[in-house]
Amino acid sequence: MARVFGIPVYISPYWFLVAGLLVYLYANSLDSNVQPVNVRYLVSAAFVILLYLSVLVHELSHCVVARAFKLAVRRVLLYPLGGFSEIEQEPPTPAQEFLVSAAGPAISLALAGVAAALTRVFPDGLPNLLIDQLFRANLLVGIFNLLPGLPLDGGRIFRAGIWKLTGKTATATVVAAWAGRVLAVLLIVVPIGLTGGRLGSLISSSYWLWLAFIAVFMWMQSGQAIKAAKVRERLPGLQARQLARRAIPVPANLPLAEAIRRADAAQARALVIVDHQQAPVAIVSEDAVMATPEQRRPWVEVGALARTLDPAMVLSADLAGIELIEAVQRKRASEYLLIEPSGQVYGVLAATDLDHAFAGV
Repeated sequence: MARVFGIPVYISPYWFLVAGLLVYLYANSLDSNVQPVNVRYLVSAAFVILLYLSVLVHELSHCVVARAFKLAVRRVLLYPLGGFSEIEQEPPTPAQEFLVSAAGPAISLALAGVAAALTRVFPDGLPNLLIDQLFRANLLVGIFNLLPGLPLDGGRIFRAGIWKLTGKTATATVVAAWAGRVLAVLLIVVPIGLTGGRLGSLISSSYWLWLAFIAVFMWMQSGQAIKAAKVRERLPGLQARQLARRAIPVPANLPLAEAIRRADAAQARALVIVDHQQAPVAIVSEDAVMATPEQRRPWVEVGALARTLDPAMVLSADLAGIELIEAVQRKRASEYLLIEPSGQVYGVLAATDLDHAFAGV
């Protein structure tokens, strides 16, 4: 929709549906003295727009602080439940995590303070009503986001504190995510307790349904944070050298049966096609070898079952963790050639071996 400080701002298509619903609900909650009806809807629409502008400022504050720490920001997305700042990199220290996370609630509470001051400038009438509601909305957004559970800003602040104490980002994320799940449950349970268990009246309340929707969203996001933390914890165990298969060089015109015999004799599990100068030019596909009937293997040349080496399929044997995952994602292939820093062939990395290691660690 626009660029603010060079940051692209996007709006989810569902935002318009929910914004329309909020306009309707808010217009019908206004005092009946606000007449005529079209004025009530104009006031309601103005409030919803100001509310989401406040959310936008909230999210941009995260982005501005993140960029001050040289963290790449992809975009800001406004969606029905609020907003989301897509910051491509995790803050490298707990202090930066705290400052980036705290920026949003701080600006929301500051906006609430400004709105509170403006209510004194406009002591009555529609402007006062609108500003008062803007004050309440920003105060609610600021306080709610400070609750200590992911995916809320308070959850990230809580995570930064645990990270500082333990030195372990994965542990901090899991604890903060479970705190988010507890909050999600409380968002549903507490209103039921306050109404004495009258679930029927709650279900008829649009406000409780809205809280329930937020609770489900928080539960799902917390679950994703737990999964992501476990993935990051596994990443250091993914090392190209440990996953590599021993490979032997073979000419392209060698019969497949003979190539398999040589590989078995060398206790190798991969075949690399080399040219007349012994430079690797292709990797024999394991799937193609397995699909070739044994009786045909003496008559099939290995070159017919090989995939020409793309530069992106040649990886350093020293790759590990997220760098290894990113390198594989840049070029999808069944096998990759691993080379030493000197340029010598180290072995072959099979995508299936990487997948199994990633899933099983």
